[in-house]
Amino acid sequence: MDSTPLVSVVTPLYNTREFLAECIESVLRQTYLNWEYILVDNCSTDGSSEVAAHYASRFPSKIHLIRTESFLSQVQNYNFALSCVSPSSRYCKMVQADDWLFADCIRSMVEVAEAHPSIGIVGAYELAGESVDMDGLPYPSTEVIGRDVCRLYFLKNKYVFGTPTTLLLRSEVIRSRTPFYDERYEPFEDAHVCFDLLKTWNFGFVHQVLTYSRRDHESILSRMQSCGLVHFTRLSILVAHGQDYLSAEEYNRCLKDAERRYFLYLSRCALRGRSREFWSFHRSKLASINYPLGWRILGKWIPRALVEKIWETFWARWDEIPDEQPRPR
Repeated sequence: MDSTPLVSVVTPLYNTREFLAECIESVLRQTYLNWEYILVDNCSTDGSSEVAAHYASRFPSKIHLIRTESFLSQVQNYNFALSCVSPSSRYCKMVQADDWLFADCIRSMVEVAEAHPSIGIVGAYELAGESVDMDGLPYPSTEVIGRDVCRLYFLKNKYVFGTPTTLLLRSEVIRSRTPFYDERYEPFEDAHVCFDLLKTWNFGFVHQVLTYSRRDHESILSRMQSCGLVHFTRLSILVAHGQDYLSAEEYNRCLKDAERRYFLYLSRCALRGRSREFWSFHRSKLASINYPLGWRILGKWIPRALVEKIWETFWARWDEIPDEQPRPR
């Protein structure tokens, strides 16, 4: 009998036929051997289900294919997939269907978690497209107090959680939350979970590149980035979790800065003109953290955006003046 802990690897999938085989093959190549692999097909129509079924038939004792009865949203599908984790597993490793793992990923992460029972989440560097992400923790910080990791984000803007593919979780923390991800925080529901869990757990980190996240195709996240989601996300995480990790003075300072960045962005968009869908998106996101969005709020920030625009235009024209000509005094 294998004495190493069981790891449940989970891949929720929907119409990712182009990348799915590469994802599955990366799990099969793991140097860590005691794992089960749960593939959850969310009513795919592009042949992804057939790819998953092919691998499940080849490795029936290791790979289990589950199909949803009806189409689920992405967060609902992820929550359903995590509910399928074996009750005997000690760890869970999600691999998004368009990502893949380096061969030593699971082994390296499990070693850190096994050495430190107070670690609930393990992260590592990831190869995001052609660049390495998740820097910010000094070597050899194998175990970091959860509070300190979260403060690093709020005070120094260092985000080390990556994507669901980047992390290994203790299965007990997944079983402790039903549902695991909160749909209100989509598409950064995974970030909110980390800030919740690190109130009581520590964070582990492997100083190696262990996962690959694809950046060369259109996704929900890439489409939303064009809507200024990064500004909203910082405000959202701060409002939801900042007071758990910051002093009152730190929180108020960070909140003012996050509001300034986000509402100045929205004000610039108002001056340029954006679609009804754009404003509907931001109105619904702000409502999720109990912020209203209307001209009363934008009216406070639009004059500041106008001043910034005037200064930008002035300095752009100033820089166009040839060096041999005298500048105005």
